[in-house]
Amino acid sequence: MSYTPVIPMGGYAGWKFLNRTMEKQQAAFTASAQIQRNEDYFREKIGSVTTAAELVADRRLLSVALGAFGLDDDINNRYFIQKVLDEGSLDGDALANKLADKRYLALTKAFGFGDFSTPRTVLSDFPDEIVAQYRERQFEIAVGEADNSMRLALSLRRDLPELAAQGSSEKTKWFTIIGSNTMSTVFRTALGLPESVSSLDVDQQLEIYRSRTEQAFGSSDPGQFAQPDRIEELIKTYLLRAELGSGAAASSQSIALQLLSASAGSGLSILL
Repeated sequence: MSYTPVIPMGGYAGWKFLNRTMEKQQAAFTASAQIQRNEDYFREKIGSVTTAAELVADRRLLSVALGAFGLDDDINNRYFIQKVLDEGSLDGDALANKLADKRYLALTKAFGFGDFSTPRTVLSDFPDEIVAQYRERQFEIAVGEADNSMRLALSLRRDLPELAAQGSSEKTKWFTIIGSNTMSTVFRTALGLPESVSSLDVDQQLEIYRSRTEQAFGSSDPGQFAQPDRIEELIKTYLLRAELGSGAAASSQSIALQLLSASAGSGLSILL
């Protein structure tokens, strides 16, 4: 049986509780039988895998490999994954370099099937590297089953500082944020933007995100979120707004149910 993370409350208060208990909860999750079985199998087998074809042919190995990069849902897209891995990352025209979702690029760089004559799977510390990432990502998924806002916050805290610290331009960083479902969701909610903004032209989105971020945080540069205090402020704003949004939705649903109940009792018909 898998360990279920304990999150007794939502919003920022729940986030603070999760962080206070993170070490113990992660340890309990990692010790669960299912996680241990997957890790043990990966450690035992991955060193003998030298091609992308061999990896995708073993569903258990592939599940850990994809799970380490948050790509669990792609487990059945074996042809696509093999193509990404086979083409590697060194060629600018490689598929991984063309995809907006940079998790695939991270995946192919980590395994090195298309980049080197000998892949990284044979390195002695490779299993530890992937297993550590697998544990972190799977814990996030488990947290998300209790509170998806918490999962998005954990994911943002892992990925945004790395992006923010890169030497790329402010514009390039924003395009990466906009192209990431997780990061764009957090920013959109924290900035009080409607979900419909994602349907706008990407250049229009860029200007909206930059303007609202400068208003809220004093600067439009995503580089500011390389600082722990700035990213914590972003997460706090996101969770507070997400909680308010959930409360508003719950209130609307409650009102609707009351109206429906009243109409049923009085024999009236109310169109909602």
